Amino acid sequence: MKTDFMLAITQLSAEKNLPKRVVLAAIEAALASAYKKDNFAPNQNIDVMIDPASGEVKVYVQKNVVELPADTQCEISLAEARKLNKDAQISEVVRVEATPHNAGRIAAQTAKQVILQRLHEAEHNAVYEEYAGREGDIVTGVVQRMELRQILIDLGRTEAVLPVSEQVRNERYRVGQRLKVYLLEVARTSRGPQILVSRSHPRLLWRLFELEVPEVYNGNVEVKSIAREAGYRSKVAVAAQHEGIDPVGCCVGLRGIRIQNIVNELNGEKIDVVQWHPDPTVFLANALSPAQVTGVELGEDNDAVVVVPDRHLSLAIGKEGQNARLAAKLTGWRIDIKTATVAEGERAEQARLEGEAALAELVTEELVPEPIALTETILMPGEEAETIPVEAEVVKEEVEILPAFVPQEQVEKPQIRFAEDIMPSRAVTLDVKAKEKKKKGAAKGELGDGIKPKKGRQKAVIPVEDEEYEEL
Repeated sequence: MKTDFMLAITQLSAEKNLPKRVVLAAIEAALASAYKKDNFAPNQNIDVMIDPASGEVKVYVQKNVVELPADTQCEISLAEARKLNKDAQISEVVRVEATPHNAGRIAAQTAKQVILQRLHEAEHNAVYEEYAGREGDIVTGVVQRMELRQILIDLGRTEAVLPVSEQVRNERYRVGQRLKVYLLEVARTSRGPQILVSRSHPRLLWRLFELEVPEVYNGNVEVKSIAREAGYRSKVAVAAQHEGIDPVGCCVGLRGIRIQNIVNELNGEKIDVVQWHPDPTVFLANALSPAQVTGVELGEDNDAVVVVPDRHLSLAIGKEGQNARLAAKLTGWRIDIKTATVAEGERAEQARLEGEAALAELVTEELVPEPIALTETILMPGEEAETIPVEAEVVKEEVEILPAFVPQEQVEKPQIRFAEDIMPSRAVTLDVKAKEKKKKGAAKGELGDGIKPKKGRQKAVIPVEDEEYEEL
């Protein structure tokens, strides 16, 4: 009978995946509760001990050592205590064996319920201790069922909950599907440990790199930062801890086999592996890959302006701004992307504004006159009237005023001059005899100086009057 009892305990510990001593402790507590209900007084303290080798059950009652016991159920005399323990002293507690011969039906039922309860508690404690130390790790489970948009995943010994907030939007789950999930939180509740897992956490990607890339697992390549939009695209910044190691090449693997395994586990999510650099300008340029960067300007409060070629603007921004958004999360900088044409125009405009400001400041300094120093002698009452000398020293400087600043009303208008004003006046004197001779020749049809006109068409001769040659 005792052999069958120990065999049952061994089998029970194997089924519940619990240590044998834990099962024995649960049975001892259950038997103590059962025996106390039927065979002992409510104020008595009893202990049940089970021999692991033989399976023998013994019940002990705890009693206080006194000179003269008043209550024999809880107290024992010093002489009787010395029979059980030679070193017993007054006020000590001794254990007296009081194993009952049998237990009733009600006691047996109580023992069964207590055993099951204690085994459940022991199992929950074991599960909590196992998974509480694995927070932040990857566990593999099978989709068991779906309840209220939550997915219950069987981890073997317990179930994990995949809430809606930790699911990937474009993933479709089915019963029986095997998944790798990130262990997010382990909480102790009245119904046992509650385990929350995630499929969208960024550190899931980091743990997958540790599983697939040995250099990341052993520390030769360090994952510096991760920016992830679950189900669509992710960026990972890696750095080598030793010289001569290509961190990006280690993560990608030969012909991309390592990174492809991670992509397959994440159902086709795109992953960009970039090299981390301590210089923010270089790191920003790497983070915006595959776009080319021609210049980076760092500002205050983690603001950065990145200049890209005109043809790479859409590539740097990405679809719906995804590439720029992930680069900002990866680097921790607020990024403003500009094309080379826009940046050059802004620089030219800035230079023009600075030149105008400098010119205005220079003109203002030249046009402002120096202050006039005046000294004045003032007569006191009763003094003779004298001319009050006023000495004034006015510093005058010739200032060249630009035409743009001369008022229009002060500009002298040019005067209109005629040809008669420019040409010198001359007096014309005509010989009286020459006039008469010309008149006679004209009467005969001859021209001046005895020249006869040719026959045919004659030209009109305009007489010259003397008045036209008078002096003006």
